[in-house]
Amino acid sequence: MACTLTKGRNEPCKDVVGGITAVYLADFGTLGAITYDSGSGVEDTIDAFGGTPTWFQFDVKGASSFEQTITSSRDTGTSFYEQVLNLTLKKMSKETHNELKLIVRSRPHVVVEDNNGNKFMMGLEYGAEVTGGSVVTGTAMGDLSGYTLTFTAQEKLPANFVDATITADASEISDI
Repeated sequence: MACTLTKGRNEPCKDVVGGITAVYLADFGTLGAITYDSGSGVEDTIDAFGGTPTWFQFDVKGASSFEQTITSSRDTGTSFYEQVLNLTLKKMSKETHNELKLIVRSRPHVVVEDNNGNKFMMGLEYGAEVTGGSVVTGTAMGDLSGYTLTFTAQEKLPANFVDATITADASEISDI
């Protein structure tokens, strides 16, 4: 089977920045049927979910990141995308501590919002797993007192763009 290319790409303007601003978590399996924007002929943007996911918003600044690694093998004929979210949550509390215990045991769907206003769906088909992290108080007064979590997902396709309104009704828990 030939995989035919359809477009090239010009060098873009230097008008974007790195980093993420928020992460939204929803319980695995609550998305239901997915509606894609088919106006472009490519199903890349998720417009709606048929289910009723409850999104929980975590605001982040600075040390958090989202990366997708492409793994493709000529020998096995496979290609997949490993999605990794490194999340840093500042300030420890009993409430956050208890919520993190639930997150670590679950397999949520994750929407990552970057500093350019883009939202990406991590763990769409298989969910995302917490594969590591720490509860840290640091050594010096300027060190982190908080939590670090690493979420990992392996998907057949890269993270879809998500319509900005998808998480509009998110329950903020950034005060825990």
